[in-house]
Amino acid sequence: MGSPLVTTEWLAQNLNNKNVIVLDASMETVIGKEPLVYQIPTFIPQSRKFDLENVFIDKESTQVHAFPTVDQFTIAAQKLGIQSDSIVVIYDNQGIYSAPRAWWIMQSMGFENSYVLDGGLPKWIEEGKATTDSLEVSSNGADNLITNYQPHRVCTSDFVFDNLTSAKYMVIDARGSERFSGNAAEPREGVRSGHIPNSINLPFAQVLDGLCYKSVKELDELFTVHLKHENKPLIFSCGSGITACIILLAACVVGKMDCRLYDGSWAEWGSCPSLPVNSFSNRT
Repeated sequence: MGSPLVTTEWLAQNLNNKNVIVLDASMETVIGKEPLVYQIPTFIPQSRKFDLENVFIDKESTQVHAFPTVDQFTIAAQKLGIQSDSIVVIYDNQGIYSAPRAWWIMQSMGFENSYVLDGGLPKWIEEGKATTDSLEVSSNGADNLITNYQPHRVCTSDFVFDNLTSAKYMVIDARGSERFSGNAAEPREGVRSGHIPNSINLPFAQVLDGLCYKSVKELDELFTVHLKHENKPLIFSCGSGITACIILLAACVVGKMDCRLYDGSWAEWGSCPSLPVNSFSNRT
């Protein structure tokens, strides 16, 4: 599988493959879109919970959503039964929302054999495929998972600040245009409005076509327009490091492999008075 995406058809055909592990990375809190709400718990059969809000997160960090440490990731992944030869397919209940974040954590920890289900749970349901009301709990923890952290896939505010001078990277902000311009207040208290100087805005909804990603051709054209034919490596940012991964994955789909996630994103940058902010705000 050359793409980081798999189809619902592929998953349905491979659901009983003993090497395939299906992870539900849905989040309780959805920001930046109107959330899909489910009346009863609904999951793809054999799903295990990849908990981005309570488990696969560094709770000792001051960031809103912080990458787990290598030890935190390894222990949690082993408890899910993930082994080095597993094929991991990740989805969420919004179509495409938080699954790319879980995927980038997996990729950054050296687990290349991980994929995102294009269209997620809503597309699975739309196609009439079987669902269940409960998650599966791994009966045995894995003991052969090898974690190989790739630090170049995640960066800090210091790295982004240095880039203001070096301009080696292009920073892409996945937030909506009103938040990027400073014309809409941030949802988090104490966070300034605006954007990182010299960054460009590509709202995550623009890489999606309904529940799924746009075609490779459409995505390639979209990045060509926004990047203005520049061939710089890319840094992705958003509100707190979740939706940035949506456009980061889209970039990988079209072959842009030199990508970094600014994990602290605007929740960190906008709350630090010493970091510069640009704004096109018309608010008074």
